[in-house]
Amino acid sequence: MAEEFLTIGVDIGGTNFRAAVVDKDGTMLAVEQLPTPSNVEDLETALEKVVRHLCDKYSTPQRPIIAVGLAIAGFVDETRTRVRFAPHLPWRNTELVHRLRRRLELPVIIEHDANSAAWGEYFQGAAQGAGTWVLFALGTGIGAAVMHEGTIYRGAFGTAPEFGHLTVMPGGRACPCGKMGCLERYCSGSALPLTAQDLIATGCCAESKLAKTYANHPEEITGRAVVRLAREGDSLAQQVIEDMATWLGRGLALVQDVFDPSLIVVGGGVSRDADLFLTTAQTVMTRSIVGAGHRQVARVVPAQLGGDAGMIGVALLARREVGTASA
Repeated sequence: MAEEFLTIGVDIGGTNFRAAVVDKDGTMLAVEQLPTPSNVEDLETALEKVVRHLCDKYSTPQRPIIAVGLAIAGFVDETRTRVRFAPHLPWRNTELVHRLRRRLELPVIIEHDANSAAWGEYFQGAAQGAGTWVLFALGTGIGAAVMHEGTIYRGAFGTAPEFGHLTVMPGGRACPCGKMGCLERYCSGSALPLTAQDLIATGCCAESKLAKTYANHPEEITGRAVVRLAREGDSLAQQVIEDMATWLGRGLALVQDVFDPSLIVVGGGVSRDADLFLTTAQTVMTRSIVGAGHRQVARVVPAQLGGDAGMIGVALLARREVGTASA
């Protein structure tokens, strides 16, 4: 098969899903965004409609759309055909690939969203040419991927790695996963309001704008508010960011000790503000690893593809798998 074919990459989030037509170079030719329905039938119907719309508009005999890739925030099994569990999506132990192949009449692959983003960064972003490297994605929680010499490491059952749910504070903050004291409860977008609430409760920085604004309703604090006020110089907001940076550094030290990567790419929505915390995080990581001062450590850099990484990556994975099989 000639290389002049296209694929569609779909990144499915709990609130919205985005679908892109992607060429062989990882360039997005078109993007559609729709709300994510909360039940299986409506979600699969919405996926079918957007894929058919993109195919009708962009697929031609000279440049056909030959496959669809789905990036999913959840547990994808080792065969990458079944979604075992996705906390913000309705699929439960669902043979998704077979269902969607019948509906779309196209080959379909599914992949964990962090693995998809990692492939995008490896092909076109911050990890080009990297050997052993890790994607550490900070969003509402923590997503992660490990790659070695161009291969994604998924573990024996498809769920590796779950850095965000390492217990770093026994008996600490409750996590939606059911555990207590998970890393993502201290180091993520959703951790920022929790830390701010804890500090306000102690009376810390009572004169700060953050404390004054939310003193009577701390539950309304958002991560974006913390970041905005930190950039404005608010002392409490800056303390919250510093706390997250410290926890990130400790988490990255664990990654360094276990995998010894040459590169760690920090992605996810929170990475847009990496200038506020990445230097501190790398300093904490460097002094927290085993053998600190006597070994090489990974470079830590921000991701380059932003919110498009998952769509681009899973579309390119579909191209590699389906295109190679069809050649």
